Amino acid sequence: MATSKKKTIVITGGAGGLGSACAEVLKEYKIVISDYSPQDVSRVVEKLIADGFDAVGMACDITKKEDVQKLMAFSVEQGDFGGLIHTAGVSGSGQNIKKVFDIDLVGTDIIIDAFHELATKDAVLILFSSIMGHTVPPDSEYDSALLNPQREDSFSTIAKYVNNDADVMYNFAKRGVLLLLKENAMRIGQKGARIVSVSPGVIMTPMGLKAAEEHPERMNQLKEMTPLGRNGTPEDIAEVVKFLISKKANFITGSDILVDGGIVTQLLKRP
Repeated sequence: MATSKKKTIVITGGAGGLGSACAEVLKEYKIVISDYSPQDVSRVVEKLIADGFDAVGMACDITKKEDVQKLMAFSVEQGDFGGLIHTAGVSGSGQNIKKVFDIDLVGTDIIIDAFHELATKDAVLILFSSIMGHTVPPDSEYDSALLNPQREDSFSTIAKYVNNDADVMYNFAKRGVLLLLKENAMRIGQKGARIVSVSPGVIMTPMGLKAAEEHPERMNQLKEMTPLGRNGTPEDIAEVVKFLISKKANFITGSDILVDGGIVTQLLKRP
C-alpha cells in the first residue's frame, strides 16, 4: 500500500560518502537508504530523519538477486517509485579481483534488471561508473564478457587481462558499467524510463581521503593533472545527480556524465 505522495528514490550504497551526499540534496523525495550493513543503514536513516527528511532503510547485498528483489518490493511499497541511484561499489584497494567484479559489475547488472522490471514512465536509474572506466580501450573479447557479467565464463575471461590486480579489475568493471548503460538504454526507454551514469573524478569522500593519506604522491599527481586544479567534493557529484533525477533532465538517457574536473582529457593523452 502506498504510504507517501512523494516520489520514492532508492539509494544503494546509501551509507557511503557519495550515497549519503546524494540523499542530502533530495529532501523533496522519500528516500530509501540501502547498504550492506544494517547498522550503517540505521545510522544514516536516523540522521536523515533528525534533519527533517522522509527516510526509511533496508540492508541489501546487491550481488544477490533475492536481496535486490526484496529491496525493490520494499521500495515500491513506500509510494510512487521515482528512481534508483546506484552508488554501491568497492574500490580495488585491499580487495580481491572476484569481489570487485561481483560487486561493481555483476551487482550493477542485477540492479539494472530489477529496475527494468518495476520501471514506469519517468522513472530514472543512475549508475556510477568512474573516470577509470574511460581509460580501458575497446576489445571484442573482454567487452562481450563485460556486457554479460552474469555469464558463467565472464569472470575468467576478464581475469586474463587484469593480472590479479584489483585496481585494474576496478577499471574493467567500470568500463562494463558504461557498456551496460548503452546496452540498456533502449530496453528501459521502451518503458518510458531513463538510464544514465555518472563518472566521478578524484572525490574527497572518506575513501578518497584515505587514499590521499596512503598514496600522497599519486593523489597529488592526479590533482596536478586535473585542469580545474582541485579534487572534487561529494557535493559536486550530488548536485549533478539531483539534476539527472529531476524532470529538468527528462530528455537525457543512455549518457555518461563525467564529473571529474577535466582529468579524463589528460588521462587519455598518456601512452
